[in-house]
This record gives sequence, C-alpha cells and structure tokens, in this order.
Amino acid sequence: MKKIFIFFGIALSSLFISAQEMYKFTDVIDIDATPVISQGNTGTCWSFSTSSFLESEIIRLTGKQIDISEMYNVRNTYPKKAYNYVMLQGKAQFDEGALAHDVFNSVHDFGLVPVDSYSGLIGNNTHHNHAEMVAVLTSMLDTYIKNPGRKLDPKWKEAFASVLDVYLGKNVTEFTFEGKKYTPLQFAEMVKINADDYVNITSFTQAPFYSNFILNIPDNFSNGSFYNLPIDELIQVIDNALENGFTVEIDCDVSEKTFSSKDGVAVIPSNPLNNLKALHSIYPEMEVTQEYRQQEFENFKTTDDHLMHITGTVKDQNGNKYYKVKNSWGTDEKRTKFDGYVYFSEAYVRLKTISITLHKDGVPKNIAKKIAL
Repeated sequence: MKKIFIFFGIALSSLFISAQEMYKFTDVIDIDATPVISQGNTGTCWSFSTSSFLESEIIRLTGKQIDISEMYNVRNTYPKKAYNYVMLQGKAQFDEGALAHDVFNSVHDFGLVPVDSYSGLIGNNTHHNHAEMVAVLTSMLDTYIKNPGRKLDPKWKEAFASVLDVYLGKNVTEFTFEGKKYTPLQFAEMVKINADDYVNITSFTQAPFYSNFILNIPDNFSNGSFYNLPIDELIQVIDNALENGFTVEIDCDVSEKTFSSKDGVAVIPSNPLNNLKALHSIYPEMEVTQEYRQQEFENFKTTDDHLMHITGTVKDQNGNKYYKVKNSWGTDEKRTKFDGYVYFSEAYVRLKTISITLHKDGVPKNIAKKIAL
C-alpha cells in the first residue's frame, strides 16, 4: 500500500510540474503582414487593425508592401458618425470607436491613400492623441442638437469638417505614389481592394444561424450586418482562411485578466484560480459552449473592446493551437512580449470574439453555401 501511495504522489507531482511548464511557442502559420505600429492615445483600433488587415490583403493580391493611412479612414468616418449622432438627437454613441466595416464603407466611398500622403499628424506631432479633438467635436454636436437658434444651419457639417481639418489635416483628393498620380479611389483599385469582397461574421443566438442581421453593439453606429454562424463554424472559417493564406480581422473583448499584451497571451483557464498563473504557464482550458458564450455576451462580460488582426497560428510544446494576433499598441518591451503580437488560445477566441471580417474567398465553400455567399 505504501508503494502505491508513493507512486500516486510521484504521479501527482509530475502532473503539477507539467501544469507549471512555461510557454514555448513555435510558428505554424505566419502570413505576411506589415510591422506593428501604435495607435497612440486614440480609440481608433478599428482603423489601425483593419488597415493592417488591408495591408496584408494588398501583399496577397499584388505583392506590394504599402503602409496605408489609418487616419484617412478615420477622417472620412467621423462625418458619418456626426450625422448619425445629430439626426438621432444624441441618442447614439459618438466617440472614437467604430468597427471594421466602417473602414470598408470608407474605402467604398473614398478609396485609400498611403500614409505618406495623409498621416493625420499636424506640425511636429509624431504621436496620435485625439482626446481634445473628440471633446471639441462632441461639444459642437451637442450644441447643434440643442439648436439654440431654433433652426439648424446646414453649414454645421462644414464647421464640423473644418475642425477635423485642424486636428487631422485637410482631406486628400489627389497624390503621387511611385511617380504616378492617383485619386484615392484609383489607388484602391490599383491595389485591388474591392470593399464588396469582404464579409463580417459573428456567432450569437439572438438571431437564427445562417441569417444576416444587424448586431446591436455600441460601436455599430452604422448598423452593419453580420452573417451568423455557430461558433464551431466560425472557428472553421478562421482556420480555413489562415490555412489558405488569408488573414482575419477580429473584434474581441480584451478586458479579461487572462488577456495580457505584456505577457503575450490570452487564455481561458478551466479553473479561475489559475487565471493569472496561466499567463505564464500551461493550464487546462475551459470547453466553451455556444450557450456559455451567449450568456457571457448578454451579461455584458463579453464586450466589443478592441479590434486586432489575426495573421497566423503558433503551437505550444504540448501541441495546443494559438492564434497569432497583431495588436496596435506598439512594440515597447514594457507593454508587449512578442513584438506587438498576442497569442490567443482557441478557448479565448471561442468565448471572447464578437465578430470577424475577412475576404469572402477565405470562407469554406460548404459554409459559404449555407449563408448564400
């Protein structure tokens, strides 16, 4: 009996040591992407991440590596947000947030420009900071809504645009790239970005699966619609896309203690007592069901905090898969471990993904057929 207890003790000890094993990651899929940059002191992750996604698309479609302007997309989205806010008499959200499809709406209407042609930085500024700009714009819009003159002057749109010009710079109508002149729409065509080729996918039970519906989240000011898939199939879409050379935009919750840019991982341990330890070492993870995912969303424990860019996968020493996710918080070693990337476990993606955006050709054919894509 004593030998049995000794053996059992050794087995438990081995299991404990194994559970404490530090992460060792190996690349599995690594799709071309542009360098990580910082969004600065702004809430414009939606433009930085989607622009990064488009840069990978441009590499895939043309072989060109081009740094496109995030602020051009921002500059052309703010007037739409302002109109929505005023027409709804302030019963809408007006802040720095938006979603991936807002960039594609901008591309559709206003094209793209390289960052050298529109940086959004005025004077000697090298760092984006929109706090003052947004405060000024919000105050203006609230005044228009109060309508002190009892008749809203249609020039309010010009006044709003002029403030954007002061803080971000005047809009671009023509520029030169590699010795040739382009309008922004011509440039988008040259880099082969067609906004209609991209789809938004989510996974929630308030709408029928395989339907297309408007997802009611605060940043969806433009009422963008999403194809609704079971979470297992959403994961299949991500995996299929990456395996075939397509990167994926992701809108997700990063408010969890088990998300850490500094440690470079995002996980969902099965035992909450391991939440902080799991940022450094391998621990068993939760089996995330559709029901639990929905529960956390409706309890507001999963919210649309941040948009990022999935560019591949890695595996740990036990063979567990993680998604390689490009962030827009820079590469400062004090803030990030893997040069600005965070490795998301599949459990984290299953639970904390609000939506994904990708080229329609990245969707598996059997799933595309179900949603009439």
